[in-house]
Amino acid sequence: MNSYINNQLLRFTTAGSVDDGKSTLIGRLLFDSKSIFEDQLEAVEASSAKKGFDYVDLSLLTDGLKSEREQGITIDVAYRYFATPKRKFIIADTPGHIQYTRNMVTGASTANLALILIDARKGLVEQTYRHSFIASLLKIPHIIVCINKMDLVDYKEDVFERIMEEYKAFSSKLEVSDIQFVPISALAGDNVVNRSENMLWYQGATLLHMLETVHIESDHNHIDSRFPVQYVIRPQSKEYHDFRGYAGRVAGGIFRPGDDVVVLPSGFQSKVKDIHFGNEKLEEAFAPMSVTITLEDEIDISRGDIIAKPNNHPQSEQDVDVMLCWMNQRPINLNSKFYVRHTSKEVKGVLKEIQYKLDINTLHRVENVEQLTMNEIARVKIRTAQPLLFDSYRKNRITGSLILVDEGTNETVAAGMIV
Repeated sequence: MNSYINNQLLRFTTAGSVDDGKSTLIGRLLFDSKSIFEDQLEAVEASSAKKGFDYVDLSLLTDGLKSEREQGITIDVAYRYFATPKRKFIIADTPGHIQYTRNMVTGASTANLALILIDARKGLVEQTYRHSFIASLLKIPHIIVCINKMDLVDYKEDVFERIMEEYKAFSSKLEVSDIQFVPISALAGDNVVNRSENMLWYQGATLLHMLETVHIESDHNHIDSRFPVQYVIRPQSKEYHDFRGYAGRVAGGIFRPGDDVVVLPSGFQSKVKDIHFGNEKLEEAFAPMSVTITLEDEIDISRGDIIAKPNNHPQSEQDVDVMLCWMNQRPINLNSKFYVRHTSKEVKGVLKEIQYKLDINTLHRVENVEQLTMNEIARVKIRTAQPLLFDSYRKNRITGSLILVDEGTNETVAAGMIV
């Protein structure tokens, strides 16, 4: 149980304009926190020398795809893993261009924190607004704004202060509760892992310290209990002849043996008998733990059902309002059909209405839209063949999200947040 608490996993996404130094920043984090192998470093040193650089180009550590390395840009979502004694980290490094909005949504969908890079020479640019908006749309609870390339503005405090004030003025319109700012030079290593000698005017924490200490325990909803059943376990062996367990991942709230529960959509009630985690029995389970729950009564439960508390149910509707990011090259029109995957349930659905789409640069609403094309984000109405059991995305990012799957090709064509 304690291992859950002691070495937490922080997922964060990085976003910035094309040359803001994201890859260099991630390379610097990995390098200074001693999270890379000797041979990786040697390859990067050799490659830097070949390019004629008089320094080690740390951005080469992260740019894995060959076509990118040649152009020096990042085009897909690259996931990196590193750890320090305090925390484990997964970085979703997402591209900055407008045509990769869908990659950004993918990388950000599970993140606790967004790292937004700003070039100190340029200040806020169009992509700063767009990335911040997507972070707030996806309800990422924490943002760290890294004002990078401070070495190119002589480490001046007034440059940092000015950009920070501009960002604060803009972000007051967004729904993000926790924003921190740090002046850095990813290239020189100032304030990334080690404190900068060049910016003694900055009294705050380094970037790594912020990442290690940001409070993420309360990012999950621990109030509304939700357990979508993924699999019913019936071993059928002599030893476990009567065992019937329900495996899944807790999507919200806390479950304890003895709790009264209700199974939806059937409405049958029972009590939690035991909670199994591997061979252990647990006293409690909470999001995002994967466990097996057994109940006191034999109830007919199948994949896609949700175990909740009697006085606190998710909503049950066939018409669902969704903020949708369309991810496929083929556009989608009204009355298009698809599969809707929501928690562990899959049902047929149809696009009933496009209320408006967002111009992601100006954040204006565009109305009277008949179809959506790739990378567009819109508010739509979807009708499903059976009711979905959901919460709003604002309340619960797991039970409030869904994906649309093409009936013919089985491709994921869209991701949605339930309004």
